Amino acid sequence: MSVFNHQETYPKGQVKSLSITSELLKDNALGDPFVRDLPVYLPHGYDNSGEALPVMYYLAAYSNSGQGVSSWRNFGESIPERLDRLIATEKMGPTVVVFPDCFTSLGGNQYLDSKAVGQYASHVHDEIIPFIEGEFHVKAGADHRAVLGKSSGGFAAMRFAMDFPGQWGAIANHSGDSGFDLLYQRDFPAVADVLSQFDYDIEKFIKRFWKAKKIMGSHILALMHVCMAATYDETLELPFDLKTCELDQKKWQRWLRHDPVRRVAGSQDALKQLKGLFMDCGFRDQYFIHYGMRQLSNQLEKHQIEHIYKEFNGTHSGIDYRLDESLPYLYEYIK
Repeated sequence: MSVFNHQETYPKGQVKSLSITSELLKDNALGDPFVRDLPVYLPHGYDNSGEALPVMYYLAAYSNSGQGVSSWRNFGESIPERLDRLIATEKMGPTVVVFPDCFTSLGGNQYLDSKAVGQYASHVHDEIIPFIEGEFHVKAGADHRAVLGKSSGGFAAMRFAMDFPGQWGAIANHSGDSGFDLLYQRDFPAVADVLSQFDYDIEKFIKRFWKAKKIMGSHILALMHVCMAATYDETLELPFDLKTCELDQKKWQRWLRHDPVRRVAGSQDALKQLKGLFMDCGFRDQYFIHYGMRQLSNQLEKHQIEHIYKEFNGTHSGIDYRLDESLPYLYEYIK
């Protein structure tokens, strides 16, 4: 008996690979491509139906991209395969799902507009959404549009709801960056140790990173913090002294102003426009994001913003199975 593939098979949708040329990403400070691949999942029967469908936008985590999260997976289901199963078993209805590629030479993206990274929030809202609504049979408007993601993608889904009121019907935030004091500060000494190997020259570190034959986890951690600085402070300078790790309070405050926990109070009206808000996090998250997510949920409750928050027995890794809850949840609010 073959055990190579013991999963049940379901009617397969297709992932159509398009290309989008972004005027907003031209001349970005990092020199990253402004012509981007744009994978789009079309459910089984899409070509023959002609029916307008709801649409979801899946934002990849830091270090990943739209191509990465929409492609084949060696163990378990890919997201398109998961969608095939959920639709075939009537856990959710047919839905178009878009996978933007916002990878950068700083290793990923928080999907905010930044002079030091690029206008990625505007790229999604002002370029990708109109492109998709013009290219495919999808229902136009926020009532039929959802955004979701994990980690940096979950953070971005939350910020999209806060920063672009009336643009989204529902969102799902899986283990999204929040509670910055606990999330980032503990790693500052480790980042400083890495940068000491490059004479504390961040630009030298970035150039060497991409030339290295072997990329170490500690170097990815350092690059991620540089990406955060470029996003939150719009500079490659980190919010601490690289030799002593003493915090630069002015710079750190510029990071903190982007913490979703701290932005709830000023975003109440925007968040209350959502029809659905789903959040979850593993209570063994190795980055301690569950503490920030608990703070975020508490702030939402304090300001009477309806939402669902769940914790599960898991870490920050290998949690795509949680999409079995969030995808049907989102569909119910945008169908």
